[in-house]
Parts: sequence; structure tokens; C-alpha cells
Amino acid sequence: MIRLLLADDHPVVRAGLRALFSAEADMDVAAEAGSAEDAVALAAAGGVDVVLMDLQFTGALQGAEATRAVRSRPGAPRVLVLTNYDTDADILGAIEAGASGYLLKDAPPAELIAAVRAAAAGESALAPAVASRLDTRARVPETRLSLREAEVLTLVAAGRSNRQIGQDLFLSEATVKSHLAHIFAKLGVGSRTSAVAAARAAGTIRNS
Repeated sequence: MIRLLLADDHPVVRAGLRALFSAEADMDVAAEAGSAEDAVALAAAGGVDVVLMDLQFTGALQGAEATRAVRSRPGAPRVLVLTNYDTDADILGAIEAGASGYLLKDAPPAELIAAVRAAAAGESALAPAVASRLDTRARVPETRLSLREAEVLTLVAAGRSNRQIGQDLFLSEATVKSHLAHIFAKLGVGSRTSAVAAARAAGTIRNS
């Protein structure tokens, strides 16, 4: 029996997932969490094999950070990210945090069920669109932003200054400027505004 923890701050989404997985003979929804903090606590309490983790929560802790916290413990459950977002920054952030898979909420039910079984078996489970994006990154790495560069540009898009970005990411201001220089070169732009626009158009960072 695969024991599941559903972590999403929308009750309707959790209800739909519970109905889907409860219909499977080898799956049991053991717990639900409406916040990332609750997800971390419930996963740490044990009795869970796979966590389905949303990326965006209303609280301070978000899905990627919660995934890292869950996976940092010995004997931790596998984490499958289930989200609406498919940007490079989100995908890389989740995978680097230790997620076993990355799926989109519009995935067919059969794909979600197969992904849970794959994660429980210790295998990777990526949505086809996500796998394609990662494959593209591997083939043309020189034009793709790294996770850190994507994080910097996301904060630029939020209106943060170089000094504020450095404080947020624990970097020196000189390092932030260096990252921006590399970002501009990779995107072929000469300004912060143009870099944000280009990255949003390419699906590297979120539009909002």
C-alpha cells in the first residue's frame, strides 16, 4: 500500500486528488496538509511514502523549500511536485530540492497515478513537457540560465535592487552584478527590463 500525503492549500484540489487516489487498490491518502509547514510536520511524523507537493502556498514557506525540508530527514518519503507552473526556475528549484518528480495539474489522471507508483518505487517521474524542457537545457546549456541566475532575475522582476537581492540570496553585491552580467550575455540583452521580458517569454521565470 502506497501511503500519500496531499499538500495543497486549495481544499477542492485536495478533495479531487483524494477521490482519484482512493479509487486505487494500492493507494491510501494517509494525510492532507493545507500549508507547506503542515506538510513538513506531517511528513516528519512518519507513515507516509509519497508527498504530493504544490509549489505555491499562501504562507511564508513555499513548496520547494518544504520539499528540501522533507527530504533532509533520514528515511524521508519521496516528494512529487504537482503544480501549475512549468518555468525553468520552478522545475530546477524543485529537482535540486530533492523532488523525485514534477507534474502539472492538468496531467491526465492515469499519468498522475503512474507517477505516484514510480516515485514510490524510487524512480523519477517527470511530465513530458518538463522532461522536454530539461532535455533542451542539456543540449543548449550556454544559452540557458542557471538556477541561481533565474533566482536573481526573479527578484529583479519583483523590483528588488542589487543590494536587496544580495541580502535575499546571501550574496555580495558584486556577485549579484556578476550574475546579471552573465544573464545579459546569455539572453542577448543590455538592461534589466529587457532581461526580465526575455526570460518571461522563454518560460524561464514566472509572468507574475
